[in-house]
Formats: sequence, C-alpha cells, structure tokens
Amino acid sequence: KQCSFKSWFQQISEDFAAYIVYLLTGAWIFSAIELPYERELRLELLDARRDFLGNNTCVSDARLEELLARALEANNYGVSVLRNDDSDNWNFVSSLFFSSTVLTTTGYGHTVPLSDGGKAFCIFYSLFGIPVTLFFLSVAVQRIMVLVTRRPISYLHRRWAMSKSKLAAIHATCLAIVTASLFILVPAWVFTSLESDWDFLESLYFCFMSLTTIGLGDYVPGLGFLMLAGVSVFALPVYLLLGLVCVLVVLETCCELPQMKRLARRFNHENVRELDSETANIIDLDHTGGRLSDHSDPVMAHHPPAIPSVSEQAASLRQDKSAPYTPVPGSAVNGNLR
Repeated sequence: KQCSFKSWFQQISEDFAAYIVYLLTGAWIFSAIELPYERELRLELLDARRDFLGNNTCVSDARLEELLARALEANNYGVSVLRNDDSDNWNFVSSLFFSSTVLTTTGYGHTVPLSDGGKAFCIFYSLFGIPVTLFFLSVAVQRIMVLVTRRPISYLHRRWAMSKSKLAAIHATCLAIVTASLFILVPAWVFTSLESDWDFLESLYFCFMSLTTIGLGDYVPGLGFLMLAGVSVFALPVYLLLGLVCVLVVLETCCELPQMKRLARRFNHENVRELDSETANIIDLDHTGGRLSDHSDPVMAHHPPAIPSVSEQAASLRQDKSAPYTPVPGSAVNGNLR
C-alpha cells in the first residue's frame, strides 16, 4: 500500500508539474506580447492628459483625476459618459442577453447589476439556473451523441469494414470542421457585417471566447446586433446555447476516441501495474498457504481426497431418497450416550 501511494503521488506530481509548466509558459508569452503594447498605450494617455491640461489651464489636475476615476467606475458597470452612447443596458433585449450569459457561465462582465436587489436576485437566479442549464446541456449532448457520433460510426464500420479507431478519428475531424464553420466562421462573418468597428479577427475572437465560455467581455455586440435582435429577440441567446451544445458534442466525441482512451490509460499505467503486482503477491501468498497446509498432513499430501463428479453426487442423492427410513432404537441411543 505504501508503494502504491508513492506511485500515485509521483504520477500526480508529474501531471501537476506539467500543468504548471504550461501555465507559466502561457504567462510568459502573454507578457512578452502584451506588455510593450500596454506601455505604449500608457504613454499615449499620459501625453493626451498633459496636452489637455496645457490647453485648459482652468482645469486642475486633481479635478481631472476625480472626473476620470468617476467615469471609469461607471464604465465598469456598463454606463458610458459618451454623448453618442445613450443605449440602455437593461432593456428587455439586453437583459435577455445578460441572463443567457449568466446561465451559460460565459459572464462577459460588460453589464453587471447596479442595485443590491439586482445582485441578490442574480445570486438566487444563478443558484437554480446554472445547475438546470448544465443538466439540460448534459442531456442534450448525450442524445445528440447517439445521432451524430455513435450510430454513424457503427453504421460505417459495418458497411465499409474499416477499423473503428481510424473511422472515429476521421469522423471527429469532420465534425470539428463542420462545427467550427457553422458556429465560429460564419457567425464571425455576420458580426463583421453588423459591427462597423469590428474586423474579422475581432469577430472570430468574440465567437471563440463566447462558445468556450471564457467571455472576457472586451468585445460585446453593440447597436448593430441589437438592431437585428429587435427583429429576432432570441438570436444571440439561441446562438450561445446551440453553439455551446455543439462544442460539447465535439469535445465528447474527441474524448471517446480510442486514441484518447489509450492516452488516458497510459497515464494510469503505473498505478495499474502496481495494482497487478499487489494482486499477484496476494495470489502467491494464497498458493503458498495452501501448499503449507497440504504438507502439514503427509497422508493427505500423498493421497489427496478424491472429489466426486456431478453424476456420482446425483446417484448418491437418488440412493438416499430410495432407501427407507428406519428409526434408531432408543436403547441404542441411550447406550451410545452412556
């Protein structure tokens, strides 16, 4: 048991170390890419602030700092001070979009409850809504998996006589391509047409971040999509739910690949081998104990008792049933007792 625990702890440590290395690598790459751009943008803002104070000497630095802090605080709650941005964040369409992002755990963060009542209701709404949504997604994914993955693979395997591992890999690749085209590439093109300040990369970035439930909130559909949603109110929430279901189907299909299962078994190979060795030791001990008990009686060791066959046991039972019952005399019993 101690060796098994050490093997398990070593395997967990190696997996955790590999994950930490991957996490640190991502942090280093993001820092190398984004830090120079952040510093450049910071210098531009300082120059703009310095120019504003120079051209408006009646405004003090402290009052400007106070105004900017108030504007940024309001912007964090989704309220902008720009004159050309007079859209309501809590009309029915925006509230429906917010509800869908809460239940799917996307959480863009561009719109948040302002009042205490809204925050309390958001907790209560999420407490019951998120488990129901996860249950709905799980049931939907399992039913769709039967139709789009398991049955097609079984049918093509019988029809083409191709190995299931190769057929499953081809099917998973085709399913991933179709899902990416229908729920990422095509919607990205639609968002590029509706949002005037988005290019294709930004629209693609928004679709990917939404369907993977990352939802950073730096890109959110604005007036262009809300005008479309005025005709079809449920357009964006339906897109999020259907896209999330399809992404989960692709992930579940990939997890059922024989190659992925072999990879998962490889991680547990050491534990299984340790378990097999312990089982072999137990079996050896049982055999050793049996041999020791046999050697303790030399007569039994050289002449082991014969085990009757099934037919002999049946014949013996028939003889017992056919023999008449004769009572034992009481005197004989008393004599034996004495």
